[in-house]
Amino acid sequence: MKITVVGGGPAGLYFSILMKRQDPSHEITVYERNPAGSTYGWGVTYWAGLLDKLRAGDPASAEAISAASVTWTDGVAIVRDERTTHHGDAGFGIGRRRMLTLLADRARELGVRVEFEHGVGGPDAPELVGSDLVVAADGVHSALREAHADRFGAELTSGRNQYIWLGTTKVFDSFSFAFKETEHGWIWCYAYGFSGERSTCVVECSPATWRGLALDRMNEADSLNLLEKLFADLLDGEPLIGREHADGSAQWLTFRTLTTRTWHHDRLVLLGDAAHTTHYSIGAGTTLALEDALALADALRPAGDLDAALTTYGKRRRAELVSAQSAARYSAQWYENLPRYMRLEPARMFALLGQRHSPLLPHVPPQLYYRLDRAAEQLEPLRRLKRWLGPRVARAVHRSARA
Repeated sequence: MKITVVGGGPAGLYFSILMKRQDPSHEITVYERNPAGSTYGWGVTYWAGLLDKLRAGDPASAEAISAASVTWTDGVAIVRDERTTHHGDAGFGIGRRRMLTLLADRARELGVRVEFEHGVGGPDAPELVGSDLVVAADGVHSALREAHADRFGAELTSGRNQYIWLGTTKVFDSFSFAFKETEHGWIWCYAYGFSGERSTCVVECSPATWRGLALDRMNEADSLNLLEKLFADLLDGEPLIGREHADGSAQWLTFRTLTTRTWHHDRLVLLGDAAHTTHYSIGAGTTLALEDALALADALRPAGDLDAALTTYGKRRRAELVSAQSAARYSAQWYENLPRYMRLEPARMFALLGQRHSPLLPHVPPQLYYRLDRAAEQLEPLRRLKRWLGPRVARAVHRSARA
């Protein structure tokens, strides 16, 4: 096949690798509008299960990613001024730029043509002429998807809180949180290492706190100065690093959750953020995009009906995403309702932070939920009841709200 991939992010590059490994005779070109090495973002997080899948897909790129990653096993939280620790499963971090470089190098090694600084204007662009398959891996604002908006049925919903992606020279050896109470409300940060020199920091707060602290009016330099003071005990005196707009303002955002009704139209198929997004607080965006690539390549493995293969891919991934999208929705809501949990002592608050994906948690008083959760760890019948009850309570509340 002649395959054209629009978008040189992790999903597009990895899909090109998988297809070249399946059949070296595929003619594959990846077009990326940005220069090589100019990627946005700081670090990418993932867990061991993804590495196992990547090793099955392409051992060489999996081992390169693993070797370039850092690992942590603990979660640490500073609540007001008290520090607490939670021991959990191993997590991994890698610089987004480093991951993209490794994947681009591997794709070229296999014979994929990777073109940076080469945008594709739309579905009628000359780069797409003669392609048997066009893969839209061009992100949440996908021009190819929007050109057929009625076919894909995309819906975007915005979250309430303000957030900003930052870097820091403070190297974290655990996934770290800090929650600070100000006279204008709570502001918090999650931070994780992605190399031996840098870490990612995501700062979030409610709109009222954002305005009350004047972050809506500050330039980036002043914003960073204020945030460094607020999170001084987390950063140990190390600076924050931003990515200002051309006018000097800070890049504060509200998260946009994207869903799509269908994932392909004719020979055009969606991949990664062009098809879906999940709230950053579950740390699954890159993992889900790479899993899309694995699923699409798997659906295309047997030669045959392209439309049937793309239909199979879309149905499979929409079904597999249900649990992640639910977890992301509840996680975002947990942070949007943060004051509800801040009356707990820090260790209990941090324990419920780990339970933020639960559909039952928003409907049970936090203290009671904490006791229920601790008891469920010891009693299997109670654990089964908790799993059974959560979705049913959430559905009942949703039906009541709609009525």
